[in-house]
Amino acid sequence: MTLGNGLHDPNFSPWQLGAPLYMPAYHLDLLKISRGEKLPTLRTMIFCTEDAIAANELERSLQTIALCLQQRTEQRQDCFRFIRVRTPEVLARILALPHIEHIDGFVLPKFNDAVFNAYFDQLKGTHFKVMPTLETKDVFDVGALAELRAALLQDNIVKHVLMLRIGGNDLMNLLGLRRPKGHTLYETPMGYLIAQLVTIFKPYGFHLSAPVCEFFADTATLIKEINLDLSYGLTGKTAIHPSQVSMIEAAYQVEREDYEIALHLTKKDVPAVFKMHNAMCEVATHYQWGQSILARKACYGVKMSPCSESCISV
Repeated sequence: MTLGNGLHDPNFSPWQLGAPLYMPAYHLDLLKISRGEKLPTLRTMIFCTEDAIAANELERSLQTIALCLQQRTEQRQDCFRFIRVRTPEVLARILALPHIEHIDGFVLPKFNDAVFNAYFDQLKGTHFKVMPTLETKDVFDVGALAELRAALLQDNIVKHVLMLRIGGNDLMNLLGLRRPKGHTLYETPMGYLIAQLVTIFKPYGFHLSAPVCEFFADTATLIKEINLDLSYGLTGKTAIHPSQVSMIEAAYQVEREDYEIALHLTKKDVPAVFKMHNAMCEVATHYQWGQSILARKACYGVKMSPCSESCISV
């Protein structure tokens, strides 16, 4: 896979992004990580010039990104690279860097109608994919979200949108809250907000990624939250520490019974309704779910379990 091509493949699935890792763009090991000398199995890197860095670190961050681009021939060719810009003005500076075409796209923070044109006017005629982050007061306004959805669905805009990101920490900050230790975001007002975002955007073809979990040593809560992410229909979860990446991606392995049902749903001669694993399965209503299960399986495989006579070879 060459940089920039994978995202434009008609068979590309957002599940291929894995657990993207946020990294401050001034990070001392950024060049080594970009070359694969560190974290060689990382599927997606996000170099951050926004909340992960202070204002006085911006220039150093842009210099580090420029250096990474200069050394592009030494970089891994099997990893997606995104830059989380700080503002539309910072996007303009980054787009002007030599060899920027070797970046796959950008994360657009604090995304709403106020910055919509400032971002997308700069992306016209480019190959870049973007992941706008929903993390402003507009997320609490259903009407504003509907207007934003309509704007994103324009033909010249939607082709750039890879997925929408949910900025959990920023949204909690607007409420004056922080997730309590040992609790998932779904045990806070974010549970309601995530459900609202899913129902507003997913029926129109948008994928949404899950908020980060900032307590990276609390693996039990992380796994519990990932399972809830999946039950809400979210695709992917960004890591804020390297130790989270393997845990997130392992949790995306599919249950064997789900895989068997999903596989059965794709058969040409399958009945409209059938019983499998003590559940009613209906092609008309479960097909989209089945496609997501198969996409996850293609990336992460099937969870290991004692094999029975009905096991399907994977």
